Amino acid sequence: MRITVIGRGHVGGALARRWTAAGHDAAALSRDGGDATGADVVVVAIPGDSIAVGLANIAGLDGNVTIDASNAFGDRLPGYDSIAHQVKAMIGGPTAKAFNTNFASIYEAVDAEPMPPGTLYASDADARQVAEQLIRDAGFEPIHLGDLTKAPLLESLIALTSTLDRGELGPFFYRFNRPGELAARLGLNPR
Repeated sequence: MRITVIGRGHVGGALARRWTAAGHDAAALSRDGGDATGADVVVVAIPGDSIAVGLANIAGLDGNVTIDASNAFGDRLPGYDSIAHQVKAMIGGPTAKAFNTNFASIYEAVDAEPMPPGTLYASDADARQVAEQLIRDAGFEPIHLGDLTKAPLLESLIALTSTLDRGELGPFFYRFNRPGELAARLGLNPR
């Protein structure tokens, strides 16, 4: 898959490296400009308050399937329910919200986990398959919350994850499982 990642920082750069290692053609562009023409999917990994300026500097975005991995640390732009909705309005293609609840600083530790950590995501129906594949190819287990109307919920989680990170937990992985599922997946005998 040809992936254009907008953002070369902690999130964008780390995701591009993980997808390249998984066999994708992933190119990271700076929010200062570039061309996404020919991409199968665009991943937006720039600060939420830089979306309008950052996307305006990128050519070839019209109608692409998009994954928004950004977070807002302040007020949302008036007129949009979430950053993901702003991204969708600007690019015009099916959109998913993913990766904004994971810590990029520990992406390199994903492969050492006995079971893939989770990634919560929300998506338009036409972006779901691509989002799930790229979540798995980055080493995570997709946890679908529903359609893009759930994006504000994902964006509001930054307050909780940041609080946990600054506390005793530090950067962390998360996963959700049904009773007995973890033991079965790890081949353990449940009590």
